[in-house]
Amino acid sequence: MKSTDVVVIGGGVIGCSAAYHLAKRGVDVILVEKDDIASGTSGACDKAVLLQSKNPGLHLKMALESIKLFPEIQKDLDTDIEFKNNGGMIVIKTEEQWQVMKGFVQRQKKAGLKVELLGRDHALQRQPAFSRDILGATYSPMDGEVNPINLTLGFFRGAKKYGAKSMLSTEVKGIRVEKGRVSSVLTTGGEILTRFVVNACGVYAPVVGRMVGIDIPIIPRRGQIIVSEPVPPIIHGDVNCARYITAKFKPELLGDDEYARLGIGLSLGQTENGNLLIGGTREFVGYDKRTTHRALRAILKHAASLVPVLKDVSIIRSFAGLRPYTPDGLPILGEVENLRGFIMSAGHEGDGIALSAITGKIISEIIVDGRTSLNIDMEKLSLSRFKKEDVYGFRESHNCYGNAV
Repeated sequence: MKSTDVVVIGGGVIGCSAAYHLAKRGVDVILVEKDDIASGTSGACDKAVLLQSKNPGLHLKMALESIKLFPEIQKDLDTDIEFKNNGGMIVIKTEEQWQVMKGFVQRQKKAGLKVELLGRDHALQRQPAFSRDILGATYSPMDGEVNPINLTLGFFRGAKKYGAKSMLSTEVKGIRVEKGRVSSVLTTGGEILTRFVVNACGVYAPVVGRMVGIDIPIIPRRGQIIVSEPVPPIIHGDVNCARYITAKFKPELLGDDEYARLGIGLSLGQTENGNLLIGGTREFVGYDKRTTHRALRAILKHAASLVPVLKDVSIIRSFAGLRPYTPDGLPILGEVENLRGFIMSAGHEGDGIALSAITGKIISEIIVDGRTSLNIDMEKLSLSRFKKEDVYGFRESHNCYGNAV
C-alpha cells in the first residue's frame, strides 16, 4: 500500500500546477490521472492568457497575480511553455458594444489593469487584418499567451523534478473518510494512504465530490475551436471580440439568434508554427465533446466579418473542449467545510490556463501553511458559498448531465 502527504486527482493544468507547487515546497505528492497528462480540457483550448476577459474584482485580481508568476515559472521549468507578454485586443463592432466595453475598461483600470480604448484608425494600426468597418478595440499590453499543452506538461515534469510521483492511466474508485477527515484514496492501482486530497478534475470534479457525499455545482460548457493551415503572421498577440465578453458574462444580452444560442464570440490567436486558432462557442450540451458543422460555420462567419483575410485561409481540423463552469464564474478553491483534508481546485471555466499558476500557489499554501499569502477573500472561492438547493436548481436548469441539446 502506498502512502503520501497529498493525492492530487487530475492531470490537467490545474492539477499539475498544484503538484508542482507542492513538490517544490518539499511535500510528498502523488498525482493520479485516469488517462494521460493534458488529455482533457487543458489539451483542447486556445493559448490566450487574456487579462481583459476577466471580470473586474476577484477574478481579475487573481489573473494579475497569476501572470506575474509565469516568467519565473518559465525559467524553472525544463519545458518551453512559449510564454509571451505581447498584448491583446478586444475588437468592437457596434455602438452598443462600445458603451459596454467603455464601462468594462473603466472598472478594469481601477482594478490595476493597463488597458485603453482605441478608435478604429488606432486599432487598425495595431491589427491591420481587422475589418475596416469596426468601431474600435480595447488594447492591453499586459495580456499574454502560452502553449497550454506545454504548460501542463511543464508543470508535470517540474513536479517530478521536485520529487512528485504519478499514477497515469489510473482511475480513482473511492475515497475513505475517517472521523471527518480523508484517510485514503482507492484507485485501480491500489489504495493510497494520505492526509490531503486535491480535487482538480475540472468538469469531472462533481464525480469525485460524490465519492465523499458532497455536491459540487460545476457543469461542462463546450467550446469549439478551428485550426488553420500554417500561414505568415496575421494576428499580433491574441484577439477577442466584445461579443465574446458578453457571451461570457451577460449571455442574456445577446438576444436569441443563431449566434446567441451557440454563444458565439471571437477568440483568435496564432501559434509559433503559424496555425491560427479560431474560436469559439459557449454551449451547455452536457459532456458532448463533438464538434458540429452548425457551430463551425457560425464561428467562421463571425470571425471573417471581423478579420476578412480569414476567408482566404484553409482549415485543417477542429476540436472541442469542456470548460468547468460554475454559477458565479469563479473557481472553487480551498478545503471543504466539515471534511478536513479534502481540497477543491476546480471550476475555472475558460480561465484555467491563465489562473493555473496562482491556483497552484494558493493550493500549496493552504495545505502547507493553512492559509494563503495573497490578499484574497477565500470565502468567495469556497464551496460553501453555494446553497444546496442552488446546486440542484443549477444542474437541472443547465441539463448538465444530458446529451447535446
